[in-house]
Amino acid sequence: MSRPALKLRSWPLTVLYYLLPFGALRPLSRVGWRPVSRVALYKSVPTRLLSRAWGRLNQVELPHWLRRPVYSLYIWTFGVNMKEAAVEDLHHYRNLSEFFRRKLKPQARPVCGLHSVISPSDGKILNFGQVKNCEVEQVKGVTYSLESFLGPRTSTDDLSFPPAPPCGSFRNQLVTREGNELYHCVIYLAPGDYHCFHSPTDWTVSHRRHFPGSLMSVNPGMARWIKELFCHNERVVLTGDWKHGFFSLTAVGATNVGSIRIYFDRDLHTNSPRYSKGSYNDFSFVTHTNKEGIPMRKGEHLGEFNLGSTIVLIFEAPKDFNFKLKAGQKIRFGEALGSL
Repeated sequence: MSRPALKLRSWPLTVLYYLLPFGALRPLSRVGWRPVSRVALYKSVPTRLLSRAWGRLNQVELPHWLRRPVYSLYIWTFGVNMKEAAVEDLHHYRNLSEFFRRKLKPQARPVCGLHSVISPSDGKILNFGQVKNCEVEQVKGVTYSLESFLGPRTSTDDLSFPPAPPCGSFRNQLVTREGNELYHCVIYLAPGDYHCFHSPTDWTVSHRRHFPGSLMSVNPGMARWIKELFCHNERVVLTGDWKHGFFSLTAVGATNVGSIRIYFDRDLHTNSPRYSKGSYNDFSFVTHTNKEGIPMRKGEHLGEFNLGSTIVLIFEAPKDFNFKLKAGQKIRFGEALGSL
């Protein structure tokens, strides 16, 4: 078999290499063939197309008799607590999409009033702490670039990114007040979690940046495997200010989470074929008629995912800000993340 032929058949052979018993394709190395890495192989999967197809499937109305067995299987698989749902009757949900985005009873998630920052969603704490050297940990030991994640700083007229000092790092461009530090917190939403997310504090949203990107899985195992996973994936970055300076919330898409919805942003359309990877789209909520942006109260409804994903908070605060967390712990919307 010639080398050009092997090159053309590289992907099928690579799949066989990882599926067949160890060493079965080792003789091919004698003619110069090497398998594509697992990471490269996974990145080649058309996750955006698959997620769009999954989204359409989720919107298909299920027959009344089929709803209970389908949803019961999902509840059993992912440990969903339907006693917290505003509507417990499974027949109420016409399709999977409605079931994924189910609302909770008002008393199910009391909002902590004693702490300045609360969890915006249910989920698992993957990482938290100070941002150092312009690198942020997605999971322990695996980092990504702060600038790659948020994107380049916009013009000084944009209130979401404050004016930068002449020769400062990207981190220093975000810290607007002397004596403050930059902090981050990563929350992973599993498929069985409540899929809506809320405002983590009192703040004003002035800017939205949408990165089309990929839609790879963001579960903790994958986050350990693929460096800068959050920078590859589709995400919506909301930036603005709170009482201590810069504040941002980023909703990161994942496989089968082609839909990220921000309730006050009707112009946002995620996982759309018209966007190309590597690009981003900016939108400012600061206008001539609205010079402040979008004010959000702590605990107020902000948006929703379809299935599960990840939320990343990056914000500045005084040096005495303390997280009330442990890495790996489960957390629910409304519970304390940290305070001064």
